[in-house]
Amino acid sequence: MSPTVLPPTTLSSGPGPGPSAASARLPLRERLAAQVQRRGALAVLVLVAAIASATSATFPTWSNVSSILGNNAFVWLLALGMTFVIITGGIDLSVGSLYALGGVLGAYGAQTGGTWLAILLPLAVGAGWGTVQGLLIARAGMAPFIVTLAGLLGARGLLQAVTHEGATTYLVPAGSWFRNLGAGVWTPVILVGVLFALGGLLLTRSRFGATLTALGGNENAALLMGLPVARAKVLVYLLSGTLAAGAGALGSARLGSGVTTIGVGYELTAIAAVVIGGTLLTGGSGSIGGTVSGVLLLAVIHNLIDHYFSQYGSAFTDAVNGAFLALVVLLQTLLSRTQQLT
Repeated sequence: MSPTVLPPTTLSSGPGPGPSAASARLPLRERLAAQVQRRGALAVLVLVAAIASATSATFPTWSNVSSILGNNAFVWLLALGMTFVIITGGIDLSVGSLYALGGVLGAYGAQTGGTWLAILLPLAVGAGWGTVQGLLIARAGMAPFIVTLAGLLGARGLLQAVTHEGATTYLVPAGSWFRNLGAGVWTPVILVGVLFALGGLLLTRSRFGATLTALGGNENAALLMGLPVARAKVLVYLLSGTLAAGAGALGSARLGSGVTTIGVGYELTAIAAVVIGGTLLTGGSGSIGGTVSGVLLLAVIHNLIDHYFSQYGSAFTDAVNGAFLALVVLLQTLLSRTQQLT
């Protein structure tokens, strides 16, 4: 049997139809499914905000908007790091504990060594923690769930040791310049906005971002393509740990102290925001813009819950987070089946 010869047009490296032309040839049902997955959170966010603004006189006020943005901005950095991790098909359950640990280390650094120690100490610990987790996952072949669950418990244990079982609370000195990093509304929002913008560029405009997407889509194929899979895995957990600890340090600058009880359940909120924003929990597809929509949508919903259902406490908020996450994962499954059938 003679070997099959591909047509010249298939092998040609010349210009061909771009992504928009290719997507235009897709069936309508598949195009709609892709748009719902990518922009569904943004559409729901606009709808919920419009309804809340029309039914509540206090929702669209600057006081309420500034509360949503300023009080939640640093926590959103957990979702930024989690986006990179989930795109690779992994998970990081340690970010909530690292957030709390970073806050304590930031306050400790500000109290004992000044602003630079308050910034560098949490970043170094978070980067080291994330690197160890990444090495165990990438080099030792351990499951991300197990490694980061151990990281969650270990970081919380280190936090307890540093604070003498919670008996010691480190305070950020009133005159410390470190406090300025968390003050007001615009400083946190601008800092977080810049980091999200850099994250978007890293994901969409770099070889690293392309490697992450290929890795999450099919790790074996990524290896056959010669992509640095192990290094990419280590780097995403390093990035996630650094962002989590750094966010905690900035949170302590805003609160004025390292709070030992903070961060519990933050990892689940981050995962929910990322998945609601359209990033596939199985990896291979996601965007920073979608994560922004996801975190804002959850923040708006939590604000409405606090306004209308405050008598039910945090349990109602957790239930809503879980319901949203389950609904979005179900929707993603249905959309994936739709795309496979077309």
